[in-house]
Amino acid sequence: MDSNNMNNQQYQQPYQQQPYQQQPYQQQPYQQPAYNNYNQTPMIPDEYKPISMWGYLGYTLLFCIPVIGFIMIIVLSFAPSNKNVKNFARSYLILIIISFIIAIILGFAGVSLIGSMF
Repeated sequence: MDSNNMNNQQYQQPYQQQPYQQQPYQQQPYQQPAYNNYNQTPMIPDEYKPISMWGYLGYTLLFCIPVIGFIMIIVLSFAPSNKNVKNFARSYLILIIISFIIAIILGFAGVSLIGSMF
């Protein structure tokens, strides 16, 4: 019982609060970032260089030339090292193929429609 009384007496001692001392606020000095690449363009390999709007316009006008355009579409679909030019030429080639297939289907439908009239 004595040990219980001693423990209770220890816990019943008045709590002594330490005086609070506020530390003065010290602002850290401003430090510039370690690098300044804001105005530099990223290094893109020539294989992935983007095509400008004028480049797309020029390729579209080139592809519209009747025979030379089709030859250039085929050449640019497989030859250039720039992936963007290659993909643009391939998409234009697919557009021409789809248009050609639709024209053939409509041609046969028109011929059969005219044939049934007479």
